Amino acid sequence: MKIIESNICLIKLQTSNLKDKIQMLWLINVYNSCLLFIIFTEESFTISHLNELIKNDCEQLIVEDFNLHHSYWKDRRCFTYHIVMNALLDIITNARLKLLLKSDTITRKTHNQLTTINLAFDSKKIQFMIYKCKMRINLHQKSDHLSIVTKLCLHTFFMQLTTCWLWKKMNTEALNTHLRIHLLINHFLDDKTAIDDRVAEITHVLQKIIKKSTSWAKSSIQAWDFWNQICLKVVTKSWWLQIVWKLQSTLKTWNDYLRYNDHKNKIIKEIKCSHFKSQMHELNNELKSIWCFAKWVKIESQLLKKLLQFLSLKSKNFDHIADSFKEKTKMLRKKFFSSLSQAHINDISRLFILLTMSFNSILLQDEMRQMIQWVKVNKASDAFEISNKVLQASLTELTSILISLFNAYVTHKYHSKQFQKAQTIVLCKSKKSDYIDLKMYWFIALLNIMNKTLKSIMIKRLSDIAETHHMLSNAQMRVRCK
Repeated sequence: MKIIESNICLIKLQTSNLKDKIQMLWLINVYNSCLLFIIFTEESFTISHLNELIKNDCEQLIVEDFNLHHSYWKDRRCFTYHIVMNALLDIITNARLKLLLKSDTITRKTHNQLTTINLAFDSKKIQFMIYKCKMRINLHQKSDHLSIVTKLCLHTFFMQLTTCWLWKKMNTEALNTHLRIHLLINHFLDDKTAIDDRVAEITHVLQKIIKKSTSWAKSSIQAWDFWNQICLKVVTKSWWLQIVWKLQSTLKTWNDYLRYNDHKNKIIKEIKCSHFKSQMHELNNELKSIWCFAKWVKIESQLLKKLLQFLSLKSKNFDHIADSFKEKTKMLRKKFFSSLSQAHINDISRLFILLTMSFNSILLQDEMRQMIQWVKVNKASDAFEISNKVLQASLTELTSILISLFNAYVTHKYHSKQFQKAQTIVLCKSKKSDYIDLKMYWFIALLNIMNKTLKSIMIKRLSDIAETHHMLSNAQMRVRCK
């Protein structure tokens, strides 16, 4: 949303039609001052700004209060004349806009007269998107103007918001309790379709129990404006007293911790209140400031939360700048996912040594438990928002299910389609000066957490076989068992 001037508000929407062609739709809300205020100047700054806005190739929908009378939207006997009306008619004619409401539709009721001054116009190409445009009479408001309800059927592009869970405060008992309730029956997986269905079922159950046992991650209290060194000091001391109580487990240490924790909350509350009072005192010094604050509160309470956006990106040769979301995505895809060159094996010797090796292909429970507990807990979640901490917490309940699933993979020699899905996250490098350059970004791929566990087990087995049969050179140092 963009405010062009005090009386014009513009919202830009990127839509696609039935043929999947991208187009821009502009929603323009206009308030034109009454003619009594512009009768001497014979001009309207609002109408002139509106004329500049619609000089583009985008489709427009213009609504709201114009405060103008004319026979085009009022009774044919209306002979009122003003230069601003002619300017608005010129805009409608040149932009080929159509009046949505029927002529003589009453939009303002007073004691003396019924008038039509609230208008709605649209361009020809978006007429199929509008399925309702009428007056809303049952809306109670202090104004004598009747509101216009205009509804559109749009296929818009929304930025996908990912959930952020507070894994540190995950309730392990609740997690296992809900897992026992929704626990799947362990049965034999005889084909590839059954394996894919099993992975989807396990993923769905894990997502379900995470929502019931884990809370949302909130912004830290240390990021607020009132936070200072005194707050940091009392929080640190309270934290140390809690550690002392956990180590000693005595009644005295417990009472000391409770007493100081209450003192900590009291100190933070007083600092927060004093900071708020100082801000209010600064606003009361000027009458204009308090009115601006009241207007900001009224507007901010009705606005949606702003989404973070990428800056404009420059190409590798700095010959092109990407501004739109589609251009940025295309540029990042070209940098990180360029076509891979085929590997050639011409320089490899034709001498191959065939070794006859026998090993157990069935995965063991201890082997899987060891690998799940070996992975770090604070690793990034997978594409389905499942962390390795969930597997570690529910390892007792999921052991038999995961073992049967992994052994089915080895038996059928099949890699599930669910495991082939990944989500790529683009991250910016820290402490860089110019983030418009593509070199300032890198990416990580979020893979399925069960796939990573199975892959780690297979890598461990292959590594042990290579070390046992001396298949690696003594000069190789990287990626070897210690």
